[in-house]
Amino acid sequence: MVDISPREAEVLALVGAHLSNAEIGARLFISVRTVETHVSSLLRKLEVPDRRALAQRAPELAGTGRAYPAPVLPAPLTSFIGRVSERTELTEMIKAHRQVTAVGPGGVGKTRLALAVAAEAAGGYSDGVWFVDLVPTTDPGMIATAVAGALGLGEQPGRDMTESVVAALADHHALLVLDNCEHVVDGVALFLERLLAACPGVTVLATSRARLMVPFERVYPVPPLSLTVDGGSDAVALFMERAAAVGRPLDPSLRDQIASICERLDGMALAIELAAARYPTLGLDGITAALSHPLRMLIGGSRADDRHRSVRAALDWSHALLEPADRALLRRVSVFVAPFTASAAAEVAGSEEGVVADGLARLAEQSLLVVTASPGGTQYRALETIRQYGTERITEAGELVDVRSRHLRWCLAKATGLAEAGADWRVRFDAVADDLRAALAWAADRPEQRAGAYRLARCLAELTFTRHLIGESQLRYEQAAALADDPAATASMLRQAAAVAGCRMRGDDMYDFHRAAAEAAHRSGDTAGAAADLATAATNAYRFSTKFERIPPQEEAIALITEARELAGDDPAAQAAVALAEAGVLTDAFGAAQGPPDNAVPETIARAERAVELAHRTGDPLAESAALDALTGAQSWAGDTFAVAATARRRIALLSSIPATPASTHELIDALGMATEASLGAGDLPGARRWARQLADHPLLAEVGHRATSWLLVADALAGNVDEVLAGSARFLEAWQRAGSPARSVLGPAAAGVAMIHGLRDDQEARRVWSAVLNQLGTSPEHVYGYGAVFDAMLLLHHGQAPEALERMVPEPAEVWKWVTWIWLHWYVALRAEAAVLAGSPDARDRLAEARSIVAGNPVADAMVERAAALLDGDQEALLAAADAFDAVGCRYQSARTLVLAGGAHAKRGAAALGDLGLAPMAPGRSRTTTT
Repeated sequence: MVDISPREAEVLALVGAHLSNAEIGARLFISVRTVETHVSSLLRKLEVPDRRALAQRAPELAGTGRAYPAPVLPAPLTSFIGRVSERTELTEMIKAHRQVTAVGPGGVGKTRLALAVAAEAAGGYSDGVWFVDLVPTTDPGMIATAVAGALGLGEQPGRDMTESVVAALADHHALLVLDNCEHVVDGVALFLERLLAACPGVTVLATSRARLMVPFERVYPVPPLSLTVDGGSDAVALFMERAAAVGRPLDPSLRDQIASICERLDGMALAIELAAARYPTLGLDGITAALSHPLRMLIGGSRADDRHRSVRAALDWSHALLEPADRALLRRVSVFVAPFTASAAAEVAGSEEGVVADGLARLAEQSLLVVTASPGGTQYRALETIRQYGTERITEAGELVDVRSRHLRWCLAKATGLAEAGADWRVRFDAVADDLRAALAWAADRPEQRAGAYRLARCLAELTFTRHLIGESQLRYEQAAALADDPAATASMLRQAAAVAGCRMRGDDMYDFHRAAAEAAHRSGDTAGAAADLATAATNAYRFSTKFERIPPQEEAIALITEARELAGDDPAAQAAVALAEAGVLTDAFGAAQGPPDNAVPETIARAERAVELAHRTGDPLAESAALDALTGAQSWAGDTFAVAATARRRIALLSSIPATPASTHELIDALGMATEASLGAGDLPGARRWARQLADHPLLAEVGHRATSWLLVADALAGNVDEVLAGSARFLEAWQRAGSPARSVLGPAAAGVAMIHGLRDDQEARRVWSAVLNQLGTSPEHVYGYGAVFDAMLLLHHGQAPEALERMVPEPAEVWKWVTWIWLHWYVALRAEAAVLAGSPDARDRLAEARSIVAGNPVADAMVERAAALLDGDQEALLAAADAFDAVGCRYQSARTLVLAGGAHAKRGAAALGDLGLAPMAPGRSRTTTT
């Protein structure tokens, strides 16, 4: 019996729900590295080979806290025999070389040897051993996806899956076992070149029928099982063990006769196992006689060829002994690349389920299928060598098209059903995903299957997006677009691909897809649709400029708008898209560092409002949300903070009840970010935390914790929620480092906020760490004059350095409004007024008056200004009212600070409140003012 800790049980349950490590970490509020440690421990304790097997065990162990170990890997009902010298040699090779390929013919026992070596070597790798079975992977471009699935990784927007895997393993000391590489050798080679170059602590042990031909590769030819009887024969031991498992133990005196059989089979493990399975019905004499004729064809040729032929001979022999119906069943179920049920086999084989179930049992009895138990019932799986043999046979029988067509129909039915599935849809999708991909790969190359391939590509695109495999989703939408029979369908699929690209932070792809969709729509006669696509491409180039590697020049965007305007006609949706492009490009083309000239602001607002009105008439919430986004930009340039916040909330209300599609998800993530920022600007800290929490919890952002948590950190830092900042910043920092520490200025406010909190805690070492992060993110004007000034001033005021705080905010608001208007204007002017009062500035009262007029209606900034006025006037009652106001809006730090400033017994309460928050005491810093 194996003990599983309560935390491991929680992780196991979420693995069973098919969550990635990042999603599990976000759900349990632990780091991804900690999740990896728990998963590695569970793999070891439960003795299962990979994450998929771990997920299958989860339901039976849920809530028990204890578990019984699974049988030896990977075939759970058989033991590993012999190969002492081979295990030693291969173990030494993986210690000395970073990439070793165990090479040999099918059936020689490469997989079993690699797994035995990996199990023995596991203790030498601090981050564990990970096993990836590549049999179900039919596309060479999906190698990284298969590895990510084993590691529990999801895709990070802005990275392809290989980049995500490389980032996750960059600082790990781990052994990665890639099994059955031969059919995707080109994809494995490309993946390993990138992995090994970037991950110095990772060792790769691969099994393949051919070399991978990658740098650093060392090849270990896997020999047949030893045939020497004196001193022990691994081949004989394997035969005797397997024969005893299906019958009765063999007399040791028969070893010479068994050795003769094993010699005829060249010591090939699979061939010996197949022969041993026949022992109860044929006996040794019968096996010897049956093998005599097929092995006559082995005369001549190289020894390696003989070994291939020996397995084929054993398969031919086993095949010949089957009843005709069982032969047909074996070849027909070979189309499945993942474990399958009797019901699925019946549909694909074209027979009754009861008949098929009996046949599957007979095939399993002859070791031609492996049987496993799962929560969904009994499942069957053919070993890869047997599956390939069955594929050859089905081709010879002329049944390939018929059986593959039935498999395609079965996959289509499964894919359609998954779209309507309940809470367990993830488990059901993962169980059939490899078959869906294989069916699509076959059908996509056959003109007569084009319609089915299109439907399956579209379903798979939708399912993989919902499963958060967004890189594959984009690929499948592109594939569906190429398979569509008419240009209108092509345009539709390309629009979906564009939305997924947006979710992936691939602005250039998004732009190109919309332009391609416009061309397809134009070919179909849909000029209005073409106009909308062209206008949307232009809009996105400026609306989502941070997602682009190459932002299209303004003249290019204007040319698109001009063409769109000509094609739009009187179509309402097209007109709305053109109006949005005109408003968006006009607003954003000036650049965030300049803003529109004063005389252009009214025109910009008018254009945006017209775009909103036209979009509203279409009844399309996504179009209206996009137009409202343009309006928030125009309102921001006008300095109307509260209008910006109200418009941002309108977007959330529009999007909250519509189905989750790539387009709506892309729009919602953007809207949540904007609502958070606008709420911070308006002083609505509870609202900001609510939207930021939704953003942080969004499953699509689970793999990019630095992006997901950044605005939640800002809101918590401004509110003084110290514990939340400390917990969230750990997730942020880990995710940012795992992503390669990208220098994205949008992350600056979060880093500055965390640095300020550590400054308030007087933790100078931690503050230096976060200041270094901030420097890596770059120094933008917004940092100098906006959030940087705000957070620096708050820290300086806490330490009693009012003159320094005032110096940090010396520019007049009118001079820096371009960088503070969106979020930071009210914070800037309120803190500037307080610094003036505490520093004894002669113009403090004037600054208070100016601040009151600017921040009126902002509950946090209002309270700051009133506190400053109370300090100037010596009005303790007003100070206490300000403290209550801060409490009412969830601003705990400012409330405690206000009590300290109030003095006397109130100061003691304030100091205690600061201590409860984990902050250092405030320094005295109020200067006597000369203002009257």
